[in-house]
Amino acid sequence: MAELCGALIGCGFFAVNQMHGWRDIDGASIVAICDRDPERLRIVGDQFGIERRYSDAAAMFASEALDFVDIATTVGSHRPLVEMAAARRVPVICQKPFAPTLADAKVMVKACTEAGVPLMVHENFRWQSPIQAVRAVLDSGEIGSPFFGHISFRSAYDVFSGQPYLATGKRFIIEDLGIHILDIARFLLGDVSSLAARTKRVNPAIAGEDVATMLMDHEGGATSVVDCSYATKLAVEPFPETLVEIDGSDGTLRLTQGYKLTVTGRNGTTVKDVSPPLLAWASRPWHNIQESVVAIQKHWVECLSKGIEPATSGADNLKTFALVEAAYAGAEGLEPVRIGDLLK
Repeated sequence: MAELCGALIGCGFFAVNQMHGWRDIDGASIVAICDRDPERLRIVGDQFGIERRYSDAAAMFASEALDFVDIATTVGSHRPLVEMAAARRVPVICQKPFAPTLADAKVMVKACTEAGVPLMVHENFRWQSPIQAVRAVLDSGEIGSPFFGHISFRSAYDVFSGQPYLATGKRFIIEDLGIHILDIARFLLGDVSSLAARTKRVNPAIAGEDVATMLMDHEGGATSVVDCSYATKLAVEPFPETLVEIDGSDGTLRLTQGYKLTVTGRNGTTVKDVSPPLLAWASRPWHNIQESVVAIQKHWVECLSKGIEPATSGADNLKTFALVEAAYAGAEGLEPVRIGDLLK
């Protein structure tokens, strides 16, 4: 298979992880980068040896013969950039949040579908090796049919120093972090029929909510609680670990702090260390997320080469995005929201 040639649009905080990931992956490479900020363009271009640099995405599309584009900009630019890629029939990866609104996201999916263009949302949390280990236990049948789940991300980590814009939006933790945890809940327990939510702002220096708790009914019969907090100070800071509890008809599993997975099921109790690998370019505590970036990008290359739909396709991500919208609507109206009504 010939190596796929890609371009990166957006050279900000998180994009450096994606560039490292592309450098590690066989079968694909980034040949051009684009950013409106000349300094960020210079820094990333120099660090990764990318000579073809653009300040305008349209100019880049016009000049480059691309097999895919990786959009790592902030959410407000996602729709025009995805539509631009679709018009050029260039397969596209889009960073989360996928779009400013669910309506925008539906239009973006439609544009790519009508153009016959593969579209994947960079929803990497489900690709973390500890979460994949949990999925493997469920697939094995060791704990039977799940009926309850608790997926939790609670921390006091200062995310604002690296991404100061997070402190300014009226929507914060559900849109930025909760979308990942909600997607993990879908990945582990299946699609959701209804959701109720409560939110709180503990930190007075930010504009949005920094605590959210969501109760979900899954179509397969399980109930889950998803809770997120950036206002929780613990003796040992768990960032960026997602903790998981699942109860099944024949047993239980617990993914606890320190990446310890305890399974009590049909064959007794086992305890495993499912710590993610520390890649050569990664740094603690981000190594968990950094490893998942490589995993999802490998998945993208495989899907493009085989002509199959990515697990976190645009169409799939609409179901996760609907949970975000339902959480905000549910927290505001204090009533459960039916997910199917949002996806019509």
